[in-house]
Amino acid sequence: MILKSRLKRQGHYPPIALIKEYAELPPIECYSGQLNQVIMNILANALDALEERDEQQSAAELKQNPSRIIIRTEKAGTDQVAIRFIDNGPGIPEMVQKRLFDPFFTTKAVGKGTGLGLSISYQIVTEKHQGQISCLSTLGEGTEFRIQIPLKQIPLS
Repeated sequence: MILKSRLKRQGHYPPIALIKEYAELPPIECYSGQLNQVIMNILANALDALEERDEQQSAAELKQNPSRIIIRTEKAGTDQVAIRFIDNGPGIPEMVQKRLFDPFFTTKAVGKGTGLGLSISYQIVTEKHQGQISCLSTLGEGTEFRIQIPLKQIPLS
């Protein structure tokens, strides 16, 4: 809901397609509010990347390759679930990928980002949910963020 207006966009830019591919999943023990924060951070970053890419393209290029984000959920093994966010944006250079989850690291202009979104997301997924978060990206083709968390949380002692 919060990002819906950014999907519609203004001016001559076509809307960004949000494709939902949700699998049947068993109940998951999680901190839903915190996972929502992770999802918002990843989606907001994907929208930023797609908007930036689209500003560099002609109307014909946009028509041929419209911006899209796929959200896919799936069971990962017997005791985990995965949430994948796949965009067809500009991709992330390898040197940047290595620092994505570092606190205060940002590629955005001054005043546009704090460099905390993905760092906090990393902590929420790995520390609070005992899961993993990763990024796969190819320049010129797009980026995939993958979150994997266990179905049941193991109490930390």
